[in-house]
Amino acid sequence: MTRPTGTAAAVGRSLRIYRGPAAPTAAMDALYRRFVRPGDLVFDVGAHVGDRVAAFRRLGARVVALEPQPGPARALRLLHGCDPGVTLVAAAASDREGEVVLHLNRANPTVSSASAGFIAAACGAPGWEGQVWDDRLTVPATTLDRLVAAHGRPAFAKIDVEGFEDRVLAGLSAPLPALSFEFTTIARDVALRCLDRLAALGPYGFDVALGESQTLSFGRFVGREEMAACVTGLPQAANSGDVYAVAL
Repeated sequence: MTRPTGTAAAVGRSLRIYRGPAAPTAAMDALYRRFVRPGDLVFDVGAHVGDRVAAFRRLGARVVALEPQPGPARALRLLHGCDPGVTLVAAAASDREGEVVLHLNRANPTVSSASAGFIAAACGAPGWEGQVWDDRLTVPATTLDRLVAAHGRPAFAKIDVEGFEDRVLAGLSAPLPALSFEFTTIARDVALRCLDRLAALGPYGFDVALGESQTLSFGRFVGREEMAACVTGLPQAANSGDVYAVAL
């Protein structure tokens, strides 16, 4: 497949937003310091241009970073390819090994997704106007279990894959000490399935950071029902956030 037109410019925009001088690096480091210590192993699933990879490295962690899109993966190689503390994996994560089809948003690759349901929910939704998924790419897929077998059990896993988070967690058969998963208000059912999956793996406490606030809302870890009620009750305009889960 030929390189999608406009991807380089879109990746450049992501680099300015997420890794430029206005990026909230101090707040990000303070948030992740609650979960990550020097020497820890971290999985970054859906690394995009690696702003979280950089945060985990600043905290002294080793990182396994997954990014299946060619454009962002190229940026990751340029930024972290010579770092022995970072392992780059050009693959998606799913509930089984094999391949998945990525629906590419060439103008905004940060919202490219392997979930057709997510894309259907975005069409016509407030706040998602103008988003177009205009190409497809078949990419390799692995699982969290396979990553654990290959690299070890991470202290923390960050999962941000645009409506595919439930499928990623379905590929995990044993609880991790801590993790986060992104959710959107156009696909709250995905978040609820993620909560159910984690509850099935073991006892977890939950907190949430809305948008890119890098701030936990509860300031304590609540149960599955309270977190589900929080996600369900958010206004549509809240758009997105990350649920943080800690094994109890």
